[in-house]
Amino acid sequence: MGDRASGEDQRVPKLPIPGKRNILITSALPYVNNVPHLGNIIGSIFSLSLSLSLSLIYINQNFCFLLPLNKTLFGCQERKGKITLAAFGMSGFGVLSADVFARYCRLRGYNVLYICGTDEYGTATETKAMEEKCTPQQICDKYHAIHKEVYDWFNISFDEFGRTSTPQQTEVCQAIFMKLLENKWLSENTMQQLYCDACERFLADRLLEGTCPTVDCNYDSARGDQCEKCGKLLNPTELRDPRCKICQATPRIRDTEHLFLELPLLKDKLEEYINKMSVVGSWSQNAIQATYAWLREGLKARCITRDLKWGVPVPHEKFKDKVFYVWYDAPIGYVSITSCHTPEWEKWWKNPENVELYQFMGKDNVPFHTVMFPSTLLGTGENWTLMKSISATEYLNYETGKFSKSKGIGVFGSDAKDTNIPAEVWRYYLLTNRPEVKI
Repeated sequence: MGDRASGEDQRVPKLPIPGKRNILITSALPYVNNVPHLGNIIGSIFSLSLSLSLSLIYINQNFCFLLPLNKTLFGCQERKGKITLAAFGMSGFGVLSADVFARYCRLRGYNVLYICGTDEYGTATETKAMEEKCTPQQICDKYHAIHKEVYDWFNISFDEFGRTSTPQQTEVCQAIFMKLLENKWLSENTMQQLYCDACERFLADRLLEGTCPTVDCNYDSARGDQCEKCGKLLNPTELRDPRCKICQATPRIRDTEHLFLELPLLKDKLEEYINKMSVVGSWSQNAIQATYAWLREGLKARCITRDLKWGVPVPHEKFKDKVFYVWYDAPIGYVSITSCHTPEWEKWWKNPENVELYQFMGKDNVPFHTVMFPSTLLGTGENWTLMKSISATEYLNYETGKFSKSKGIGVFGSDAKDTNIPAEVWRYYLLTNRPEVKI
């Protein structure tokens, strides 16, 4: 009921249908470098207002589970065919949350395409490959299969579960880049990066750890691009007491040339989009707060390239030895995975008049989806389907701290499967125990 199409229908790519409500759903792509934990699986959830004062909070392939409204909190209400979203809590990538919403939309008779997949480029994969003494591609192949197995066990009704280490990803990423370059939204600049003499390489993102510079945080294992504790985005040189993740040596500062997306030049286009869509799409409150915090601080040019080997190559002679930064690359994965589903992917992604885009994620992913990704698409000058509604959530805690794949903290999907407790029970438990406020 509300499940994926079966049999022959699964082999027929879905396309928007004229005259129907076409809903494109994504849940943030989980990193491929580990087994997904329960925070990744639950993410956030829309509770849906139905008739008879019942709230739809759970659906599996055979039945709907209903509870009285006073047992749940609203995140989504259906009034005269209009879906209105409100804030909910929980971290992770929200595959179960998006799954419930997708099933609900199918039950309503909407034409739904639910897209997800593994995020396979960047330092997270490189560091895991070093740990397991294999190639990044071998890591991707191994953990993509594990992710798919876990999500299949949880009965997640993806229409397409793909990956980003594909020729389609390279093609779409590079095409968008060339449009940005042509439209003069990119700049070249020299920046200071930390370089490890022992490893003879620049230390980007997760190849670097140190103490978070944020007042009242001081987390001593912050990454080079973001503090996992407070969520603040960082430049590597901002870390205090930095150390190489590979050899623990103290790196030194060295100049390197990179390409930047000029967010300040795109500010007017971006603000027009945010001011309109955050209201029309009833964005979750924490998504609104995180987005406007970025705008209040003043948009800055963001680096979109990295001194790495594992990633989408930059199609520019001067930067041919670099790859795209994972947070330029990763959201484009939604598009490339759709292109793996159908060669007519533009009917979904360049069709804002007939397609509504709903996105699910943890709160730490918000700025990349409300600022970086829409700015990237707006900069092309093409008629992209931009996000209408976002459900961003708080962290799923495990005892006294939050779930963390990188630190092995929490209950993982494989653990849940090994309990022999049915997936339906786990689904119900996760949906009814998600933290809905910041703790």
